[in-house]
Amino acid sequence: LNNWERDEVETERELGQALDNKVLLLYFGAAGCPRCRRFAPVLKDFFVRLTDEFYVERASQLGLVYVSRDATAQQQDAFLRTMPRRWLSLPFEDGFKRELEQRFAVSDVPRVVVLKPNGEVIVGNAVEEISRLGPACFRNWQEAAELVDRNFLLAEDFDDWVRRSITDPLRRLKYKVDKRTEAKDEERKGEDEEAS
Repeated sequence: LNNWERDEVETERELGQALDNKVLLLYFGAAGCPRCRRFAPVLKDFFVRLTDEFYVERASQLGLVYVSRDATAQQQDAFLRTMPRRWLSLPFEDGFKRELEQRFAVSDVPRVVVLKPNGEVIVGNAVEEISRLGPACFRNWQEAAELVDRNFLLAEDFDDWVRRSITDPLRRLKYKVDKRTEAKDEERKGEDEEAS
């Protein structure tokens, strides 16, 4: 399920788009577990820092699926509403949760299993690594997964493409450049060039 809207990712194609060419985290947790309540904000921050445009120019190749061990569907829903929209989850009553727990030998929570796009395990339990290293550990997982970097422009994107300097991403981070301000600056620059 997509988080918040509770839309089902029904087709194989939709699921493929959500998880293709990404490092996949399976987060086994429960809202009622004290250790999970301490770890959940750390995992949320980790995920947001790698996927939110406020922190990064381009979202990292990272997907997360919440595998609930909550007592009720209401607990699961309440927990997921506090987490990022991009998180996916298994429906509360889905029997596949039990299969995943058995496959990855999940006996206690929280547990984060890190998988390659083909399903191979990179890290059996990354809770301690995420807590200690934060977003820095993603680079190791990305290399281990041998992801294809799809940082290219489609043919239709070239019409809107603006040449940027090599320091542009650093400048954006340092000065938090507002896209509207940047567009106005570009318009002014164009008008100035036409006038001269």
